Formats: sequence, C-alpha cells, structure tokens
Amino acid sequence: MLKLLIVLSGTAWLLTSAAPLGIAQKFAEDEPVAKPEKQKKKKKGQPAAPVAAEAPSSGTIDQATYVIGPEDVLKISVWHENDISGSFDVRPDGMISMQLVNEIKAAGLTPTQLAAAITERLTKFINHPEVNVQVMKVNSKKYIIYGEVNHSGAFPLTTPITFLEALSNASGFRDFANTKKIYLLRGTTKFSFNYKDVSKGKHMEQNILVQNGDQIFVP
Repeated sequence: MLKLLIVLSGTAWLLTSAAPLGIAQKFAEDEPVAKPEKQKKKKKGQPAAPVAAEAPSSGTIDQATYVIGPEDVLKISVWHENDISGSFDVRPDGMISMQLVNEIKAAGLTPTQLAAAITERLTKFINHPEVNVQVMKVNSKKYIIYGEVNHSGAFPLTTPITFLEALSNASGFRDFANTKKIYLLRGTTKFSFNYKDVSKGKHMEQNILVQNGDQIFVP
C-alpha cells in the first residue's frame, strides 16, 4: 500500500493509496499560491524620470587656424625635453613664460605660428628642437545665450559657427520660448532671428556668423 505524508500549516496528514482522490486534491487547492506582483501602472501625464543633460558640444579646435587669446590654456611639448614641456596659461597681457625661452607673446598667433617662434628661441640651446603647441581650453573667445533655453550661459567660440549652430548648443528651447523673436546683440547692433523660418531654409540671411562677445537672447 502506498503511503503519502503531507504537511500543511504545521499539521501532518498521512494518506494511503486507498484515500479518496478528492482529499488530496482538496489539500492541493487549499495550499496558498504566491501571486505575481502587479506592476504599477504609470499615470497619464506623469513625467518620466529626469535625465541628466549632456554638456553642449563646443566644437573641435582647429589648431591650424585658431588665434590664441588671453587666458587660453596651451599644451606645449618639446620632443625629449620634459623639463620645459607642460601646460601654460596665456596671461591677460598675451604672454607666456617658459624655461630657456623666457617670455614670449602667444596672443594673436595660431598654435603653428607659436610653435615656430618657440622653436627659433630654443635653437640656441637645443639641436633641432621639435615643438608642438595645442590649445587645450578656450577662455578668450565666447558667446552668451540668455532666456528660454534648456542650457543658458557662456559657450567657447572655438571655431566659426552660425547663429543656428550656436542655438543648437543650448540643448533646445523651453515650452514657452518665442522662437520667432530671437535676437543677437553685438555691441549696440541688434540682429533679429526667426528660428522657425531659418530652420526651414527661409531668410537665411539671418543666419549670420557668431563673433566673440556676441549675446543671444531667446524671449
């Protein structure tokens, strides 16, 4: 005879093969079964979890054409001469100071031109010096965006960019931005900009190049 021991809620039950099948079924039915946890439904209109905005891209510095300015940060490397290589801040007067080279004017020159000037100075002390100059950070040229944009503030002007490209660095407009009434101030001169038209290829004369010190307002 087949015997079956069933333990339910701390009580032992002994069933034999002669026991009615309905009893065993009843025990199985009475045993609680864990129900899968229901997923919470998202309410309509509930905003998604905030996502950190990416930093706006300022563009790649064109080392061949970029003109160095005060407060820019330069990386100057002299081949096999680690003692005189390193990072250099351009002073407000446009000068930098290096070992052996002493003071040399950097502002107003491209990285290539400055490398040539440093090389000429170093030939008095080093045979065939190889100098490389790179702009690591632009602090001397910038434009500013104000108003109804997701990312306002100052942006480095590393390469020539248009009005439309400058606005793209602001990570989009806020809900109530008046994109038809955007304008740029350059000194006392005001340039109007209709984003909706220009983005559709209309009135492209409004898509001017942004210059150092320009201020863009998005009402």
